[in-house]
Amino acid sequence: MIYGKIRKELARILHELAKQKESQITEGSLSIDHVHMCIEIPPKYAVASIIGFLKGKSAIAIARMQGKDRNYTGAHFWARGYAVSTVGFDEEIIKKYIREQSAQDDNFQQRELI
Repeated sequence: MIYGKIRKELARILHELAKQKESQITEGSLSIDHVHMCIEIPPKYAVASIIGFLKGKSAIAIARMQGKDRNYTGAHFWARGYAVSTVGFDEEIIKKYIREQSAQDDNFQQRELI
């Protein structure tokens, strides 16, 4: 019942929270009992800290949407755990990047010597 009421608002909340941590939700799906997200997180942040931030702050926002002024002891919106997997770049893209960086480095060194 709560899902239908907060679905659109929850997506907006999660996107705003991700931005606060210099992260971006690039893909997402809200289901009745779980959320799937693909998030770009800068390397300076630990994945656990970002997920904890998103879950904690969104739970507070949801409680406020339900008319609660503060969190109550024992009240939980999200499950305790989460699953995480990294998404890598295509091998050819990485090889091309490395080749181009090597060429740029060579050009830079040549310019410095001249």
